[in-house]
Amino acid sequence: MSKRVCCLYRVSTGKQVDYDSNHEADIPMQRKACHKFADSMGWEIVHEEQEDGISGHKIRAENRDKLQNIKERALKQEFDILLVFMFDRIGRIADETPFVVEWFVKNGIEVWSTQEGEQRFDNHIDKLLNYIRFWQADGESVKTSVRTKTSLGQMVEAGHYKGGPAAYGYDLVKSGRINKRKHELFDLKINPSEALVVRLIFDKYTNEGYGTHRITTWLNEQGYRARTGKPWHAASIRGILNNLTYTGVLRSGESRSEAIPSLRIILPEQFERASEIMRARSEKWKEKNTVPLNTKGQALLSGKAYCGHCGAKLTLTTSGRGRQRKDGTVDNTRRVRYACYGKTRKQTECDGQTGYTMHLLDDLIDEIVRGIFTKMRGVSKDDMIRLRYANELEIRKARLIVLNADYTKAVDNLQVLKGEVVKAIKGESSFSSEMLSGLIAEAEKECTRLAALCAQAEKDVTDSEQLLKEVAASFDTLVSWAELYETASFEKKKMIVNCLINRVDVYRGYKLHIDFNFDYEQFLEGLDCIEAA
Repeated sequence: MSKRVCCLYRVSTGKQVDYDSNHEADIPMQRKACHKFADSMGWEIVHEEQEDGISGHKIRAENRDKLQNIKERALKQEFDILLVFMFDRIGRIADETPFVVEWFVKNGIEVWSTQEGEQRFDNHIDKLLNYIRFWQADGESVKTSVRTKTSLGQMVEAGHYKGGPAAYGYDLVKSGRINKRKHELFDLKINPSEALVVRLIFDKYTNEGYGTHRITTWLNEQGYRARTGKPWHAASIRGILNNLTYTGVLRSGESRSEAIPSLRIILPEQFERASEIMRARSEKWKEKNTVPLNTKGQALLSGKAYCGHCGAKLTLTTSGRGRQRKDGTVDNTRRVRYACYGKTRKQTECDGQTGYTMHLLDDLIDEIVRGIFTKMRGVSKDDMIRLRYANELEIRKARLIVLNADYTKAVDNLQVLKGEVVKAIKGESSFSSEMLSGLIAEAEKECTRLAALCAQAEKDVTDSEQLLKEVAASFDTLVSWAELYETASFEKKKMIVNCLINRVDVYRGYKLHIDFNFDYEQFLEGLDCIEAA
């Protein structure tokens, strides 16, 4: 009676399933080799299992359904031999695969390879060779992974597309380059109609405060469809907002290309802004609250307004419809107010107003924002930086130079005093040992004090340099906002206000205390300096 054989075929990528004449281990070739080997041995193949796109290096045996199926058949004694093209088709994990092979043998199943023969466990040498074989296979997988990663990184750094489906907004075009397998490679080219949708997505997200779900709804309502022809999904919108390629930069792992103008769909600044908004809206960053979680509704200060008397948040309430007037008529005017949550819920002892009319408070904020933009229109960035920040930076640099000189002098003085110690021991110094000990202690204390002052002064210089850069960037941002604000939609105005203002405390009589975000507070100080000059 001939022995019954179960064959296992495995490839790690989908491209190897059907046919790849340049790959030594594609499925058709494995099957042909196993059938030929079984025929030569007089065996009968009774079952075959095929694993498509399964990595023997990354996926453990317990998670491989086909391998688990073979093990169940082995326990039922449904075959006598497990046959593979090469043993690494069973797996490439050094701390697991050798023991998988040994398990089959212990359960009465012979394990054969068409290229390496039978794996036996007659002695310790067999076990050692079995382990070494899969240890080497594991190492080869690691090296292959590193080579692939390095190769893709080098392709990207050279400005070439690494392969795969084109992201939404791009088409694949033939490049004229041929790879080692003599296949033509592709490059990316902007798809104008899809690029328009990408720009709309970024504009809605960064300029109008739309979230991914709201963008999805808007696109679908406007009749836009994904490349598949199906309605948009929020996950696809998130993928687009996180795709660096739209700035014209190709990416593969940690590797980046230089900016490629022909691939740029959005500006890098807008991509960074989208990333900042995404971080600010995540649970981890919510406390920073520099952008609105959404821009729905017609309240300019949603989430930013607080009662100045008790500190409770001001929440929006609607009232007024169906109100009876003194003359008997009904007032159906809709009134929207910012109400003190602490006072209305009786959670705090608040002596402030119960609420503030929405349009009055919003109009005050709108007037303040317009005033800031008006004030800055007659100011140049160079004047502001020179009068407020560059001068301060020069003052701090001068202080650092003086302190460094004082510290150097103090260190020299300490060394002189320490030199006197030797003279005192020889009886050649005019100072006593006790006096020198006290002077040295004072000198060391002075050195420590000056060292701390130098460190702080150096930090002040670094901070000033960083602040100067931030203010310069803020100026450019504010210039663009000033131009946009007058004609912007409400959603865009709300985004600008929320980026400009961190918190507004409202007191009786609509008196306000505005806490601007740090960068813009510094910017406003710069404007005040220019006016004073």
